[in-house]
Amino acid sequence: MKCLIQRVTCASVRVDRNVVGEIGFGLLVFLGVQPDDTDQTVARMAQRLLNYRLFSDAEGKMNVSVIDARGSILLVSQFTLAANTGRGNRPSFSSAASPVLAEHYYEALIKVLNASGTPIATGQFGADMQVSLTNDGPVTFLLEG
Repeated sequence: MKCLIQRVTCASVRVDRNVVGEIGFGLLVFLGVQPDDTDQTVARMAQRLLNYRLFSDAEGKMNVSVIDARGSILLVSQFTLAANTGRGNRPSFSSAASPVLAEHYYEALIKVLNASGTPIATGQFGADMQVSLTNDGPVTFLLEG
């Protein structure tokens, strides 16, 4: 499982010109699911997303999690994160989970994040989505797990 996370002041997802998910201050999370992911992978990634310290404290140091900052999370499925880009000029998607498995773990991650009490918004699995964001910093990290 790979999550590309961006600290944002706002972010939204549109499908067919309709906003399907939107947040203010918080994290935009792009999720790539891999074939060897499990329920334990989901639980571990949820804890990392909720507790990863990338917001600034009073001294300007990245010491505050999305929970502590009282931010929101916008979760967007993005199978291209699981691509193998090590060779050639075209990505290979053989390292990405099947759509059925990916949707299962996407929904599982939403469920775990929702249980945390942190406000969660989502994209639409498998849809052609347009994502808008204002990256704060910019701050972007790739979490793998």
